[in-house]
Amino acid sequence: MTQDGMAAEDGAGLGVFAIFDPDGDYGTGMAPAEGDPRAAARRAVVAALDAADRVSETPDLVWISASPGAEEEVLRGISDEIGTQVPIVGGSAADNDLSGKWYVHDGIDCVQDGVIVSVLFPSTPVSIAYQSGYAPAGPSGVVTAAEGRRITEIDDQPAAKVYDAWTNGTVMPKTVADSAPILSESTFTPLGRQLGQVADVPSYLLIHPASVHADGSVETFADVPVGERLYLMQGAVDSLTSRAGRVASFAASRGHIAPEDVAGALMVYCGGCMLAVQDHMDDVVAGVRPAIAGAPFLGVFTFGEQGPILDGRNAHGNLMISCVTFSR
Repeated sequence: MTQDGMAAEDGAGLGVFAIFDPDGDYGTGMAPAEGDPRAAARRAVVAALDAADRVSETPDLVWISASPGAEEEVLRGISDEIGTQVPIVGGSAADNDLSGKWYVHDGIDCVQDGVIVSVLFPSTPVSIAYQSGYAPAGPSGVVTAAEGRRITEIDDQPAAKVYDAWTNGTVMPKTVADSAPILSESTFTPLGRQLGQVADVPSYLLIHPASVHADGSVETFADVPVGERLYLMQGAVDSLTSRAGRVASFAASRGHIAPEDVAGALMVYCGGCMLAVQDHMDDVVAGVRPAIAGAPFLGVFTFGEQGPILDGRNAHGNLMISCVTFSR
């Protein structure tokens, strides 16, 4: 999506975000995952810094595009090279039908499983916001058994049974022979990890349940460690359409950038959220325009979102929205 609306014709669209900044430096690098996404991320960072002619320097911002599945390892790999203080923003590649047809492309090569890293050394300030449009619904529980992105138990009960009770039977299928997708059904009732508070208001990183298995486990689009307290979250069409504008406004204001001083913006909007509110995308765009005084922006729809959380750490979440504003 751009300032002119959502660009998709029969499920296809092409967007370009061009930066003219003679006094800044920019570089992009790509590496295939080859079974080790952390190492691939390190290689991509080195290639990007070399392309920017800023080898061994620390960028102001890192923008990433990675294949879904191991985003946490990608973030660790980038931090291995540039430390943990540089904000990392971006989104995971996506396809139109959840069949794994995503690719990443750096202008030269195209791979299905890989990492693209862009390092930015802009000559003017940039500012970032990374939030969700969901609120806690009440129930919560502690993960007592899990491995990677598969939650086996919550409060010593099968995770699927607990989640089914929390959602009053509106998400889970009645029977599961092997596994069953629940991605679209769970979009408005995901799980959340509390990060802290902003002005006494709790902040959450969202986790999107993707499928349920016959053994009672639930597969998600993000890693969930044992001991983590998970909260049932709830969203609505109105909250998801209005949140993008609020995130854009917050991104500019936290960097003390007046709307009229925004040169342009890059926005990441979860693909799951887009599919849930796709008939209202004109409202999403209409909310972003005044927040940046009509400046050009590019929004991408992703299957995972990365950004800096409250304590400055970079994290991978689902159903999130981020915005990077560039100042004049």
